[in-house]
Amino acid sequence: MTQSLQAAIQAFEPQLPLAVAFSGGADSTALLLACAEKWPSKVLAVHVNHGLQAAAHAFELHCQDLCQRIGVPLVVLTVQADHSPGQSPEDAARIARYGALCRFALPADGRPPCASVALGQHADDQVETLLLALGRGAGLGGLSAMPSAWVRDGVQFYRPLLRVSAAEIRSVMAANGQGFIEDPTNTDVTFLRNRIRAHLMPALREVFPHYARTLARSAAHAAQAQSLLSEMAQDDLRDVCGGDPASPQIKALQAISPARQANVLRHWLRQRHHTQASAAQLEALMVQIAACTTRGHRIHLRVGSGFVQRNNGALAWYNSTV
Repeated sequence: MTQSLQAAIQAFEPQLPLAVAFSGGADSTALLLACAEKWPSKVLAVHVNHGLQAAAHAFELHCQDLCQRIGVPLVVLTVQADHSPGQSPEDAARIARYGALCRFALPADGRPPCASVALGQHADDQVETLLLALGRGAGLGGLSAMPSAWVRDGVQFYRPLLRVSAAEIRSVMAANGQGFIEDPTNTDVTFLRNRIRAHLMPALREVFPHYARTLARSAAHAAQAQSLLSEMAQDDLRDVCGGDPASPQIKALQAISPARQANVLRHWLRQRHHTQASAAQLEALMVQIAACTTRGHRIHLRVGSGFVQRNNGALAWYNSTV
């Protein structure tokens, strides 16, 4: 085990029992082996079979064989990951996978819950996510890339390997003679993430040999800054909403700086309404807020997946046309 992988596992202290999302690839295999060694009998593997590839059954058999050899219980979850029009197959598979993991981790039919779920994304995955965010002009939230820990639908998730490079993980696999699955879709350059992996990452490696660690560290810095902005937005939202947390008061918004106004509006939309405004939508909304100096001024704008409109002296968000 390399020093960074060993350090990552030593620093990883989830609540137990722990479920490890296990695809059979190098990263999830390294994570499962390390966790099973650290917490014997407190770890189980969860393999999600999307049924999207001809080799899906062979992947499942590989996972069963490895788990049997190391004495770790394996649960196989089968999901339907058909994508809807306008949705990428990757996004559909990700949503189906997280949904299955959440349903499994929560208690049901007398079965105790898993306290935590660990995922095997590593530093190179983090860099790819950061580059995708940069390519679409994302703000700090996007530049934070993937969080190392978060709660989804009441389930605690972790990514303990975000500071460990793919090369280090594969060197551990080679040193231990441990086989793993090579997913053929990882080389399909019709997917943008794979084009980044095939073309941009080698160039980065040539110019910045330690890019995986340094860019992952930059993402962590962005996440810390975003956390501070979220704390400020929470305080500001309380101030601008007065007695109604769902209704920011227009006069109170006008009294704060444009940067804080944008920050609190993003927070309000994200936390209260689970939607995000584009940069153009947010700018248009702020222009209307600034112009709202008379009782008859009307605000009705498409923002995120719904509409923001003026409701007396406050803003309201609606999920459909009103």
